[in-house]
Amino acid sequence: MSKLFYRGPSLAVLHTDYATRHRIDAEAPVTSESSVVIDATPAQVWEVLTDLRNWPAWAPDYEVLELDEMAPGADFRWRLGKVRIRSRFAVVAPGRELTWSGVVFGYKAVDQQVLEALPDGRTRVTMRESLAGPLVSLFFGADKLRAGHDRYLAALKAEVTTRSAALR
Repeated sequence: MSKLFYRGPSLAVLHTDYATRHRIDAEAPVTSESSVVIDATPAQVWEVLTDLRNWPAWAPDYEVLELDEMAPGADFRWRLGKVRIRSRFAVVAPGRELTWSGVVFGYKAVDQQVLEALPDGRTRVTMRESLAGPLVSLFFGADKLRAGHDRYLAALKAEVTTRSAALR
């Protein structure tokens, strides 16, 4: 029952003590982790992953509304479906990690995408997210979050594979 009313740390603390330190809020009532292996180098995956303005071309539910720069501390606004989200980059480590914190409908989130180079030239992309706020699990559960991550990662893999094939 305590997780039902869990508010989590303030957005500022969530950003500085969690997101910038490469972690999500493991105590949050809604968390998810999904991975995909892509037949491309981390640099090739990073190029697609960080081309946020081009999200709609390969992940049609995603659209950047405002983005000045992609750097730790920089704010951006985006839309997932019809839902508008305010976020701030926490980690922008080329070829390794892209993490941000954000707020939607008063719920606080950390989104983390980690790239791991595999010995065979492929890349594992792991997406983790925590979502905290009172009653959030009644409206948006971990299964729904994971399904969204799985769709996003499948779209990322398809786009990276298409771009890589075009370069061969």
